Formats: sequence, structure tokens, C-alpha cells
Amino acid sequence: MNVKLAIKSIVFLLTLIMACSQWVYAQDEDEEDSAVKAKPIYIPLKPPFVVNYGGKGRLKYLKAELSVRVASNIEASYVRHHMPMIRNNIVLLFSRQNDEDIDTQEGKELLRQAALEEIKLIIAEEQGEDTREGIVDLYFNNFVIQK
Repeated sequence: MNVKLAIKSIVFLLTLIMACSQWVYAQDEDEEDSAVKAKPIYIPLKPPFVVNYGGKGRLKYLKAELSVRVASNIEASYVRHHMPMIRNNIVLLFSRQNDEDIDTQEGKELLRQAALEEIKLIIAEEQGEDTREGIVDLYFNNFVIQK
């Protein structure tokens, strides 16, 4: 009778150990998923961009406040480090625009995408091609034009 009790105890303990190990394994997966899904980092490009645009004729102004979303602190440091070049290239991009380019919602979206690509290009050239994916998105916090 003691043998049966011992076997039952061993089976019970093994079942308990297996159940606990699955629970711990599930917790490890959740921790890894939360580590991979890190909170986004937003970097405001301050001060706001104020440029004249449209070429010859009456002066027209564009004011835009931008923020860049990056995947990690490493990309955030790259953006901060190369901020002078980023600002320069975005000023040049904005000043090349026409009324037709920025009057519509589609035109503003194309301008936003062009500015994002400009930032990705700068970071890729300066830090290496593998850093492109770390620059996630670019947002207009404010966009005002004066004709």
C-alpha cells in the first residue's frame, strides 16, 4: 500500500511541476513581448520650422511643428545628434513647395512622407543603412500657411 501511495505522490508532484513550469514559461513570453513592444519615443523638432515658399512673387510663409517617432533610445540619440542636418534639409524641402503642393490634404501627406524619407536618408547615410527602420514616423503637430 505504501508503494501505491508513493507512486501517486510522485505523479502528483510531477503534474504540479509541469503545470508550474508552463505558467512560468508563459510569464517569460509575456515579458519578452512587452520588451519587444517598447513604448514609442517622440522627439519634437524644435523650434518650429518657419520658411517662405512658392518662389517669385508675393512672400508666402509656412510654419510647421514636427515630431519624429523612433523605435528606441539609440535612434533618438541619432536624431538628436544629426538635428542640424535634419533641420537644414527639411527647411530646404519646405521652401521648395508650391501652393498646389500643400493646399490639399494629399499634398500635405506627401510633404510629410517626403520629410520622413529625408530624415531616414540622413540617419542611414550617417549611421548605417540598418538604422532606417528605427525612424518610425513623422507627425505634423501644427501646420499653418500664409499666402
